[in-house]
Amino acid sequence: MTPTQDRQLRIAIFSDSALPILNGVSVSIDSLVKGLRARGHSVHVFTAAHFRFRDPDPHTYRFFAVETPWTKGYPLAIPPFYPMLRHFRRIPFDIVHTHTPWTIGFVGLRWAQSHDVPVVSTYHTLYDKYAHYIPFAPKRYVRYKIAKHTNFYYNQVAHVITPSAASARWLSRHSVKTPTTIIPTGVRSYPSPGRAEARSRLGLHPEERMILYTGRIAAEKNMKTLFEAAALIMQRDPRVRLWLVGDGPARTECVELTRALGIGDRVRFVGFLPRPEVEPYYAAADLFLFCSMTETQGLVISEAMSHGLPAVVVQGGGASAAVDDGVNGFIARNDAQHLAELVANLLDDDGLYLQVSTKARQMARELSVEATTDQVLDVYRDVLGVDLPQPVSIR
Repeated sequence: MTPTQDRQLRIAIFSDSALPILNGVSVSIDSLVKGLRARGHSVHVFTAAHFRFRDPDPHTYRFFAVETPWTKGYPLAIPPFYPMLRHFRRIPFDIVHTHTPWTIGFVGLRWAQSHDVPVVSTYHTLYDKYAHYIPFAPKRYVRYKIAKHTNFYYNQVAHVITPSAASARWLSRHSVKTPTTIIPTGVRSYPSPGRAEARSRLGLHPEERMILYTGRIAAEKNMKTLFEAAALIMQRDPRVRLWLVGDGPARTECVELTRALGIGDRVRFVGFLPRPEVEPYYAAADLFLFCSMTETQGLVISEAMSHGLPAVVVQGGGASAAVDDGVNGFIARNDAQHLAELVANLLDDDGLYLQVSTKARQMARELSVEATTDQVLDVYRDVLGVDLPQPVSIR
């Protein structure tokens, strides 16, 4: 029998980002923890303390953290870290799974190495695309240091998991030689109202066409292109409305942009919502629009597709990899005019819309939490077994 089949595994997860912070990393961790525990494994999460948040989970351990001017909303764990070491030593962990290569991820790596525990790490994010959040150093230098650290960190672990071929190629280009497996984040299902009820609850007129964006409102999400495309779509079809669920540092700038484009009365900034409360917006929407080129996967695209929402996305990064062009959505150039044409054509053609919507729902079912958890467990088996798998073939 393999180690994961004959006994319960004891798994330590280390991440600088976890709930109640809401992003792709925290959602991925939450889904994985629930999936692993559903299979009887013991999972313990080590992460940063979050202000005024009390964990309902006794197996979550939080390092002391502070909020800095350049990490608004993302508490940064600071030394000393050793007080938390007693919790780590209390349990003879079988495997450590890190989800960030930074402060807490590095602590997890070092503690695992000093206790002879194998390490698996998930590479979630194209970190060099976030260099603008460190304003006190030249971007080129920051990107260089990120690349060097990425190479060092992921070559220290036994196995790397990453959610898309695009992120796997990035690791390969940066000389990460560690065996790598592509496993998309599983999509959790939540109770959801029907379309008619959801639209009534949100106050949508029956004739309105709702375009939805969910995610952070930040510069790296290519928001300017999204709003410019929305303005062009609204010129063609005055029934179109754009709703944005999420918040971020660029919100004020985006509000000003909608005013400058003359579409402020047809745009709704909903703000941050806990993940289960996003369901009515997915249920009510007609189409999902996503312009970010910095994602490794674009989890929100899969969430939208689980509701049968066709997605129109900008080519680049891992987000467009979630879309089979012309089948379950459409991939556009990073050009507002091209985006607007694809959205308008899809909304105008009922037959095409139904076909793409059906395929979106079907393909989203393949990304269940149960299926992706099984794939992660396969990686754990390989790491804990005698033979390690060969590195993924990246084309």
